[in-house]
This record gives sequence, structure tokens and C-alpha cells, in this order.
Amino acid sequence: MSAKKKNPETMPVFSPKLAKRFDALVERYPAKRSALIPMLLYAQDEVGYLSDAVVAEVARRIGITQLEVRNVATYYSMLRFKPAGKFNIQVCTNISCMLRGAYDVYERFQEELGVGPKGVTPDGLFSLEEVECIGACCWAPAIQVNYDFHDELKPDLVPGILSGYRGRTKAKGKASDA
Repeated sequence: MSAKKKNPETMPVFSPKLAKRFDALVERYPAKRSALIPMLLYAQDEVGYLSDAVVAEVARRIGITQLEVRNVATYYSMLRFKPAGKFNIQVCTNISCMLRGAYDVYERFQEELGVGPKGVTPDGLFSLEEVECIGACCWAPAIQVNYDFHDELKPDLVPGILSGYRGRTKAKGKASDA
């Protein structure tokens, strides 16, 4: 007897834990739509990006159209529709950062990683993007790597930053090998 194949259309998009969290979010707000941004952020953290399936499921849970979900999601630079690297590097190039050398920092990241704008390294470890503002104008130029901030940067600091994140991956790999 052959094993039954799972139908991708009926497979859950989110883990049971995240689905439960979504149910709680929808109950928390008087208007379900108010849960949209937190749901998108949590979904992206779990899935890695806002896939078509994620958009459809979030829209269904809130009772809005997929187009409405996409319209909101495209406004925010921290939400993405394509997979990113394990460490997503966002270089702020808004006016404060730009005036203090953000483009030099951004170019150094491109050189060190061998990727262009919105690129992902072949090993999937890093992705790189230019963003408008990360709210660190007083400490410009600044970047955000996932949820970590790095400020008052100079191009010569880029290799050390990348090395630190590579080290995190190697440390986790050794811990799981034991």
C-alpha cells in the first residue's frame, strides 16, 4: 500500500503555536484588522518571508483581501516577499546616515558579501538591502541586522561585523553537533 501524499493546499502554513498566537491577537483587538502588522511580523519570523500562502492565510484570518494585506505589507521595509538570508543586513541611507558615510558602508558590505542590492549570498547566510530610516539618526551611519543595531559605522568595521555573525552560526553548529 502506498503512503498518502500530503496535499500542499491543505497543509497548515503556520506552526500550531503561531496559529494559536494569531487567534489570541485577533481576539485582543476590537477590529481584527489591527492585528495585521503583528501577524505579518510573526509570520515572517517563522516562515522567513511573506509567501503567497502566508498572505492568503493572514487575509483569511483577519477577513480582508489578499490585496489589502499586500498594500499594507509593501509600505514597511522590514516586511519582505522574497526569502532573505539568515542575517538580513539593512543599511540606512536616509539623509543623516548618508551625510556621514552610509553609502561607503553599503558599498563595503556589497564588496565583502559579493552581492548587490537585495542580494542573498549563495550560502543563504546573509542578505543585504538599503532602507530609508531605522531611527538611529543620532548615531549615523547605522545598520540593522535582523533585530540588532550597529551604529557609528565606518567601512573598515564591516569585516568584523560579518565575522561576528559567521561566528554565531559556527557556535550554534558546534553546540548542536555535541
